[in-house]
Amino acid sequence: MKTKNLNGLQNIIGPNIQKYRELAGLSQRELANKVALLGVTLYNSDISRIENQTLFVRDYEQKAICKVLNISCEQLYENTDKYFS
Repeated sequence: MKTKNLNGLQNIIGPNIQKYRELAGLSQRELANKVALLGVTLYNSDISRIENQTLFVRDYEQKAICKVLNISCEQLYENTDKYFS
């Protein structure tokens, strides 16, 4: 099954996930481990692909990442209007 994309990107929130992960002082592996504690399986390679915008992010993955990073879902979409101009 082929997934839909926006100009070749699988997501528009990857750079913000990377920004907030780094601000929290977490490695990709640490973020994946903390998300797993919430029952969502993501590997550190998945986090890398999300941040590089080459992996689609499901809504429950977004929510779990927000909980771990202690940010709102709105913060994930900061500065993403540029993808639609």
